[in-house]
This record gives sequence, structure tokens and C-alpha cells, in this order.
Amino acid sequence: MGRPAILLLKEIYFPILAAVGVPANLVTIVILSRGNCGLSKCISVYMVAMATADLLVMIFNVILYYILSYHFPLSFLSHTRVCKLILFMNVVTFDWSVWFTVSFTFARFIVICCQKFKAKHCTDITAIAVITMFSVLVLLKDIPVFFAYETEIIFNNVEWGCRSNVHFFSAPLGVAYLWFHSTWRVWLPFTLVALFNYFTVRRILLASRARKRLKSHSSENHSDPEMENRRKSIILLFAISGSFILLWLTTAVSFVTTGLSNTTYYRGDRTNPAYIATETGDMLKLLSSCLNTFIYAASQRMFREELKTVLKSPWTLILGSLKHERKPK
Repeated sequence: MGRPAILLLKEIYFPILAAVGVPANLVTIVILSRGNCGLSKCISVYMVAMATADLLVMIFNVILYYILSYHFPLSFLSHTRVCKLILFMNVVTFDWSVWFTVSFTFARFIVICCQKFKAKHCTDITAIAVITMFSVLVLLKDIPVFFAYETEIIFNNVEWGCRSNVHFFSAPLGVAYLWFHSTWRVWLPFTLVALFNYFTVRRILLASRARKRLKSHSSENHSDPEMENRRKSIILLFAISGSFILLWLTTAVSFVTTGLSNTTYYRGDRTNPAYIATETGDMLKLLSSCLNTFIYAASQRMFREELKTVLKSPWTLILGSLKHERKPK
């Protein structure tokens, strides 16, 4: 009997994902860091943080975990301490990616719907403080991951491998943490992103209707830059938030219906629908960490122009950026 189709698919899917996701996120970080995309410093900080988190997801989850650890099971990556660290960073980087997306959505909400707080909240200093706060909070929240796995075997006094700690996952505190983790990573972000987007888009549409009524009383007949900016804001918000929700939805539903949070050390039937649903959810949520570059390119003209510049002369651009940073201020 041949190998299950889902395993064959993963062996093809993850190398392609890494080959696309790593350079895409690196290019995004370079472009947004240059500050030539017509975005405010506040929004640029959040978007750079999102791209950085997605790059780390590609490194830890895809390259180290799904590719190297899978194809080289007897390498130093299989030492229990290294294995636990990779599993810990898998969880941390995903949490960063999710909550930086929520932070970005909230910042757009403040800019458009809360003019009184815009000047105070929407600054690069505030954005850096928010990103730092969530980074530390996530690191502290995910410490129990170290206790969720234990040594698989001991050979020549060396601990190898990681396996699920049955006592941790069967204990009331372990079960509670698993549900808290699912709520923190999926259901709470889903709710917040949906609410922020609803109020943001509602405000944009109301303002656009009022502006159209004013324009209808004017004899001038030319393009309205403000209306165009609002349209682009809606497209960017829907594209980023919509892709996040859709690509994480399978993971959320499969966890509720199957109770499986991951299948790293799954010992059951690999043709089981619960296993396939969980693996499919993992592949889709990893895909969300390399799509933002393409979303920016499709929805932002200035980003496309910067992307062309980077692709035409990447080394010149990097050297120019380094010289600019070294200039005395």
C-alpha cells in the first residue's frame, strides 16, 4: 500500500511555500522600511512587523520544522532541547503573526473612525510600543509549550525527539490551556478583526456618501483623490483581514470538531478525515504568511513601483539604504 496522499502533498507543498514565502517577506520588509509607499509611519511599522513575523513563521514552521526536521530526523534538530525550542517558536511566531495583524487592523480603525485619538495613538513610537508589548506577552503566554512535550527516547545519555506529554494534555490545566490557546489565536482575533473592519468600512462608506452628495451640488467634474484613498483603504483592509480569516478558518473548525491542535506525533490512521482536516488547516494558515506581499502588490500602486525598483537593482538598493543609515544626522 502506497503512502497517504496527504504526506506526498506536504513533501511538495512546503518546499514551494518556503521558496516563495521567504524572499517575498524579505522584499516586503525592505520596501516598507524605505518608507516610499505613501503610508504613514505608524501603519508602516505594523506592516513591517507583520512581514517580519511571517518571515519567522517561514523559517521556524516551514523550513526548520516541516522540511529539515522531517527529512533529517537524526540531525541536531532532533535533540530534545532543540526540538522543544522549535516547537515553542512555532507557536510564538504564529501568535505574533496573528496579533500583529489585529494590531494593524486596529490602527486603521483608529485612523479612520477615531479622529480624537489619531494624533496620540497613530505614531511610530506608539506602534513600536504596541508591537513590543504583544511580543513579550506572547512569549510569556506560550511558556507552557515547553511542558507540553517530553523526551521521546534517551540514547547514550542523550535525549532525542519530542512527543506529546500525555499528563499535560489530559490534566484539567492542560485542557484549559489548549482551549485558551485556541481562543487567543483564532476566535478572539477573528472577532476583533471582524468588528474593527465593520466599523471602519461603515465609516468610510458613510463619509463617501456624504462627499458624493456635496460633489453633486458642485459644477466641478474631476477625480476625487480622497474618494480614491478611501477605496484603496477598503481594498487593503478586506484583502489582508479577509485572507487571514479564510485561511485560518479550517484550523479553527477542525480543532472544534476533532480536538486535534497539531498532528506532529499522530499515531493513528493518516487517511482519517480528522487528520486530513488538521493537516489541511496547517497548510492553509502557513499560506497566509506569504500572501501579504502579493496583496500589497495587487492593491498598492506605490508598493508595485518600489517592488519593480527592488527587483531591478536589489544590491544597489541595499547598499544605498546602508549608506543612508550611516549618514550623520
